[in-house]
Amino acid sequence: MTTLYDFSAHRADGALEALSAYEGQVILLVNTASECGYTRQYAGLQELQDYFAGQGFHVLGFPCNQFGGQEPGSEEEIVAFCQGRFGVSFTLFAKVEVNGDGAPPLWRWLTQAESTHPHPVKWNFTKFLIDGRGRVVKRYEPAVEPHELVEDIKALLAR
Repeated sequence: MTTLYDFSAHRADGALEALSAYEGQVILLVNTASECGYTRQYAGLQELQDYFAGQGFHVLGFPCNQFGGQEPGSEEEIVAFCQGRFGVSFTLFAKVEVNGDGAPPLWRWLTQAESTHPHPVKWNFTKFLIDGRGRVVKRYEPAVEPHELVEDIKALLAR
């Protein structure tokens, strides 16, 4: 069975990170954009990161310019914007495509037939909650606010 730990991704600073580094942790994986109507969710994502700090939870942000060109900046510009405007300290990765032939293996796994949620990402700020065994347990569409995930995260952390 494929899990999150079978993949690697480039961080915004260019370093390749094996996602097996998060083994045993609960992960909220999100495709993000800096010029989207949902961009304000960066604040809520950071609040989740802060609230669950030290409990085995991490937010991982994957900027994406695939929807309406709403993430046009470079990785450096994206990081500066997220840190300066929203105080983001969670890990930001390099810009990715989340659908189609240009999507890296991680995103194909999240969205294709072998996934528990086999349909393309519809827009920015789609969220995937991943348990401590590296399995996707829930998918949230963009309109779901980060604070609405607290009970689901608590339940996974209690396992």
